Amino acid sequence: MKIALACDHGGLNLKKEVIKYLDEHGYEYRDFGTYSQDSCDYPDYALPAAEAVASGEFERGIVICSTGIGVSIVANKVPGIRCAHCHDTYCAEFTRLHNDANMLALGEKVIGTGYALKVVEIFLTTEFEGGRHMRRVEKITAIEKKYCK
Repeated sequence: MKIALACDHGGLNLKKEVIKYLDEHGYEYRDFGTYSQDSCDYPDYALPAAEAVASGEFERGIVICSTGIGVSIVANKVPGIRCAHCHDTYCAEFTRLHNDANMLALGEKVIGTGYALKVVEIFLTTEFEGGRHMRRVEKITAIEKKYCK
């Protein structure tokens, strides 16, 4: 599985830990930045990562900022993206099972590194359940098409 990663300066430390996790577990990934603690604008990094997932070049994406809120808003503006802002393992599991979320947003300042990596693990290893949930995902896609002409 190929993963698109991005963060702003507020998520850089956690992104470095996520990269270590991905390396240790043999995931392919591309880091869309940022690469320093210098203040920057999260849309400049979250958008290209989300576009890469939406295009099909990457199966999943992980975006990180201080809270996870800003990067999730940006990612969800891209048609085809279902980015879940998760800070617990239950939500990470069920956003995959029921929503087929293709991106995960995390907040470095609101989740500890160890628990964040467990959230990442569950997000990356849980498959979409399909069935009745597919109908709901199709409704989300229909809404998106209605407003993204």
